[in-house]
Amino acid sequence: MFFPENPLAGDTFAMIFSGCFALSILRIYEETARRGIFDQKLNRKLVHTTIGLAFMLCWPLFSSSHQGAVMAALIPGVNIVKVLLIGLGIWKDEATVKSMSRDGDYRELIKGPLYYASTIALSSLIYWRTSPIAIAAICNLCAGDGMADIIGRRFGKKKIPYNKEKSFAGSIAMAAAGFIVSVGYVHYFSMFGYFEESWQMILGFLVVSVASALVESHPISTTFDDNLMVPLTSFLVGTLVF
Repeated sequence: MFFPENPLAGDTFAMIFSGCFALSILRIYEETARRGIFDQKLNRKLVHTTIGLAFMLCWPLFSSSHQGAVMAALIPGVNIVKVLLIGLGIWKDEATVKSMSRDGDYRELIKGPLYYASTIALSSLIYWRTSPIAIAAICNLCAGDGMADIIGRRFGKKKIPYNKEKSFAGSIAMAAAGFIVSVGYVHYFSMFGYFEESWQMILGFLVVSVASALVESHPISTTFDDNLMVPLTSFLVGTLVF
């Protein structure tokens, strides 16, 4: 962490750095949305896939105390306020709406994007970087759900019998991406001494990723939004297996 002799100063600097890092990535996608470089749905999923994972890369910059977790959670907390203001029509921000919504409707932000930011904030505040549950929830939400849509739209010709809106390719991609990225982050955090890697933990990540992919493929995720159902599944199954 920065300034180990002064945890408050170190956490403040880490919060500023992490916030600027995440904001810079978001600004890039807002610009690509404004210029129409990517299809709007693809642009939205690229935001979905990268922002949470990029933020989690910055967790080792914070102190190990509860103060560090709280200050880290303030970053997605600010985004929660932002999407609420935009989603309720109080604040106009077309670039954000284009980069985060499916159809360009600002009201969408109080659903999926709000659940997304809330998942990252709660993972930081409650579980933090010493819990595999936090890693599983964020990785399956970001990498898993993001790749399910990206791969499913391009290669998902074979539909799942119980949900014609979902494909085998998308669900397999989700389980694989969520699992692989979860293992990658455990290895990353283990280098800082937060985890001791084990085959049991890796198996746990596989179970959580498969369960999250199965729930995401079910019609219930379409009804309640997969940005809500995927992290809820990760939290619940993760509590049982870790």
